[in-house]
Amino acid sequence: MKIAFIGLGSMGAPMARHLIDTGVDVTVYNRTAAKAQAFAETGARVAETAKEALTEADALITMLADEHAVREVLDSALTSLPRGALHISMSTISVAYSRQLAERHTQLNQRYVAAPVFGRPDAAAAKKLWIVAGGHAEDRARARPLLEAMGQGVIEVGDDPISANTVKLAGNHVIAGMLQSLGESFALVRKAGVSAEQFLDIINRLFKSPVYENYGNNIATEQFSPAGFKLRLGLKDMRLILAAADASETPMPLASLLHDRMLTAVVQDMGDLDWSVVGRLAADDAGLARKGE
Repeated sequence: MKIAFIGLGSMGAPMARHLIDTGVDVTVYNRTAAKAQAFAETGARVAETAKEALTEADALITMLADEHAVREVLDSALTSLPRGALHISMSTISVAYSRQLAERHTQLNQRYVAAPVFGRPDAAAAKKLWIVAGGHAEDRARARPLLEAMGQGVIEVGDDPISANTVKLAGNHVIAGMLQSLGESFALVRKAGVSAEQFLDIINRLFKSPVYENYGNNIATEQFSPAGFKLRLGLKDMRLILAAADASETPMPLASLLHDRMLTAVVQDMGDLDWSVVGRLAADDAGLARKGE
């Protein structure tokens, strides 16, 4: 099987390497050419354009930062993907755009699976991503060996690709709510003379979740750089969540609050910090000093 892999950022690069390590035929393309050239020594072919990467592909995998990047790459190149080829879209995109992609692939006699991921760059490097897949059963079966090469598990959620995109957005909503909740709780216990670190240890005993542990440690120690997931991307996801909620007439008042909290942090020049920095706003609101002050 010939694979075209587009998007070699902090998430896509390790995912592409995992695929290459399995011995499949991989052609890579990245809008920033230098990142793609680094793959020449791995045995992958390096395409100069997206169209070149797609021309002979049996399967296309896209892992780009946002929907704008996906549109920029695919809008003019998708006709170069052969009939019957499978597109596995792993970026976090809107439900509406995923539906548009499904319709476009049908028009072009191509196949489509949405397969967004849960996990940060360190999880991608360690092949610890959880991957959510939506699409026709035969397409999911075709995609599964490739997905399994990039993560620790694949969770299939339905025949409609947008089911996977919806699950990804809903999952990010849960994580964002946790960040806000931890920030508020840390502020409360600190005012009672209990350290955020000690409270986090208690929370970790109760929930035993790497998500609580990792993000909680960021907030407790106020270590938000380097970013595993930039706040400005988190704000982008909150906008996608609210758009999906509006389209499906699903009230999500917490999502509105989280959007505004993230927007506040971005306006305060925190956009390139890890999105867990939203938890620090609660300490600021409570009049608590930041670490080192």
